[in-house]
Amino acid sequence: MHIGRSRARDASDAPAVDEGLSAAFRERYGRSPKRIIRAPGRVNLIGEHVDYAGLPVLPMALQRAVRIAVRGRSDDRVRVATLDPAYPPREFRVGVKVPPYEAGDWGNYVKAAAVEAARTYGTSEGLDAMLVSDVPVAAGLSSSAAVVIASGLAFLDVAGITFDRLELADRMAEAERYVGTRGGGMDQAISLCAKKGHATRIEFEPVRVTHVPVPDDWRFVVAFSLETARKSAEVRDAYNRRRDAVVGAAAPVARRLGRSSGTTGYPDLVAEFAPGELVEAASGALGEEALARFRHVVTEAARTREAEAALRAGDAAAFGRLMDASHRSLRDDFEVSTEALDAIVTIAREAGADGARLTGAGMGGCAVALCRADRADAVREALTERFYGVREYRGPLSDHLFEALPSAGASVRRL
Repeated sequence: MHIGRSRARDASDAPAVDEGLSAAFRERYGRSPKRIIRAPGRVNLIGEHVDYAGLPVLPMALQRAVRIAVRGRSDDRVRVATLDPAYPPREFRVGVKVPPYEAGDWGNYVKAAAVEAARTYGTSEGLDAMLVSDVPVAAGLSSSAAVVIASGLAFLDVAGITFDRLELADRMAEAERYVGTRGGGMDQAISLCAKKGHATRIEFEPVRVTHVPVPDDWRFVVAFSLETARKSAEVRDAYNRRRDAVVGAAAPVARRLGRSSGTTGYPDLVAEFAPGELVEAASGALGEEALARFRHVVTEAARTREAEAALRAGDAAAFGRLMDASHRSLRDDFEVSTEALDAIVTIAREAGADGARLTGAGMGGCAVALCRADRADAVREALTERFYGVREYRGPLSDHLFEALPSAGASVRRL
């Protein structure tokens, strides 16, 4: 969420942003913060709608992040504010049974982290906090997970609790279900565990990470469709229906293939069978809609494996072809693209990008295009002229169109 419209475009901007955040904290609470916590957003390069099937994904953290200035309290009160009047202050008490605000309220993401920290780690300390962010809200770049991660780190830090990052990622993924969205854990894991200059293969059950260097001459251009994708509000039910269809499809296909009850999950199926074999079996076991969702998942799993190999080999053309195929699958089988996202993908490809696809849950949000360094300006110029030039948008163009830099995961800086 653009809370206060932070401009921390790279590490050199961070000190000024943190200084302004600290000043706002002092003005509101009458004392200085003790630490500033940063949790980045992310762009998923490939591997969409497969994390909740237990299959690997390949995202990278962004240079854009949620930042929270924090100071602990001697009681259990939580007071949290932002620099943007669109996100009014919130106050509640720490506990394992904290009722949520109404659906869509930004404060629920802070509450989600508070409830999970109390339940899992036994935290009971309150805090004062001031937030600022330059991760676009409802754009498929994981602004909500960044708020949850930053808040979770805040509650653990003021309580003096040590933790394992992979375990915390898993717990904060569970926490986000407090707001009614059942994701798979990618967003929390990349926000916590990313490495600068790298994309990250994230595996699940249990969560594991493997960092993969991004070649120096690769550029990822992110473009917002100007259509929000609010998973906590109007899109939530559609998102959850797709998740249910995916989760429910594995067992019938496994039975069709004669597999025992212990080998009915997606990881087992994709390890043993080629995508074509799985789709053939699914065609006799699933209805039309479930078959389409299943086909996307098993082919996307194969694309993600191949994309990691292309990334390691520095083969941008191969990686781009896989991005293109991913977008077609998300558009046709998973049905989460829109005309605006399709337009961004088409414009980027015609301008010289090696590949492009929607990123995030879809139904709005962003697309990401891969291009070599010598084509990045041409891709941005084409999108500026042909997409944004014929549409109305608020704020500077840099809020909607920017180059994603593979960045480090969350951090806590004591003041």
